[in-house]
Amino acid sequence: MMDDGSATQEDSRKTVWKSGPILGIESSCDETAAAVLGSNGAVLSNVVSSQQDIHEKFGGVVPELAARAHLGTIDLVVNRALEEAHLAKGDLQAIAVTQGPGLAGALLVGVNYAKALSYGLGIPLMGINHLQGHIASAWLADPTFPLPCIVLVVSGGHTHLYRREINGECLLLGRTRDDAAGEAFDKGAQMLGLGYPGGPAIDRLARAGDPQAIPFPRFHRTRNSLEFSFSGLKTSLLYKLRGMAAPLKPEQIADLAAGYQESIVQVLVTKVLAALKQESLCAIAVVGGVSANSRLRAVLRERVERGQIRLSLPPMEFCTDNAAMIASAGRQRLMRGEPCSSDFDIDPMDSLVTVGVASQITKGCPERKEKSHL
Repeated sequence: MMDDGSATQEDSRKTVWKSGPILGIESSCDETAAAVLGSNGAVLSNVVSSQQDIHEKFGGVVPELAARAHLGTIDLVVNRALEEAHLAKGDLQAIAVTQGPGLAGALLVGVNYAKALSYGLGIPLMGINHLQGHIASAWLADPTFPLPCIVLVVSGGHTHLYRREINGECLLLGRTRDDAAGEAFDKGAQMLGLGYPGGPAIDRLARAGDPQAIPFPRFHRTRNSLEFSFSGLKTSLLYKLRGMAAPLKPEQIADLAAGYQESIVQVLVTKVLAALKQESLCAIAVVGGVSANSRLRAVLRERVERGQIRLSLPPMEFCTDNAAMIASAGRQRLMRGEPCSSDFDIDPMDSLVTVGVASQITKGCPERKEKSHL
């Protein structure tokens, strides 16, 4: 049996980070992902194994099938990430893994694998909130992106507006009260017969349509509110389809897709710019799977150019669920000197709701030449 002194020494060894490569692991939903960041934060590898073929026939993610798929691929994905990074497991200095939110069975696979690997290597382990991972993706391609800033996390399960502070704190400013934007895309695509996943399908089809031909309502809840609502938009599409003679012509479906998409995009852009004005800031990051939408990216770029606003839109490979963003969030925590511990459990319902203290918030734009303290 180990004495108290040895136990303390072992615990210390596992919570002290030596600057070096960090392994990220993501398994919150239907992608098994692993990535390695170098000691300077550069992405050395970013491997994603998609389960789209498994879930496509069901029109959505089946939790039990997702967990089984993670079990069968996680070791292969981690080994491939290390191989592409030209590193061995012994070269790693820390591990970051998604702790929540997500599917319980899927999260268990990633967390238990990471705990076992951390214990075997004797290196620090961090449980990362999935939304924090998406937020951290803003700095993967733009390490000097200024803080504080406004961050819109927009994905299949989340539409959240945050103020991101220099100390890493995320202050929730507004969120959806029903469907997330990604859910609205998926449900809209299903009604239009476009299949799963819906976001990319609507994005492709909308390019051939006229967004003004069939207008859709844009729900803003109450005046000056930073909250979102997309359930009414889905209902509007349903009623429009019922009022149109079947079968629909291809150009009609394209116009419906374009108008539906335009409503989602304009609401997202309006809210994020309102948050920027409210907080007296000059930098916006838009992250998450829906940030890959081509119309959203185009409208954002057009609007920020008018106001000389700094914009971070992660490259496509960092928009959808990936492990590079999880490793990035872990690295930011390590660089801030936050303690590490493997004594954590999965948190499927973790919603990243943080209330800040007003006196600790400094409003205004930081100097553009000043680097962000991550």
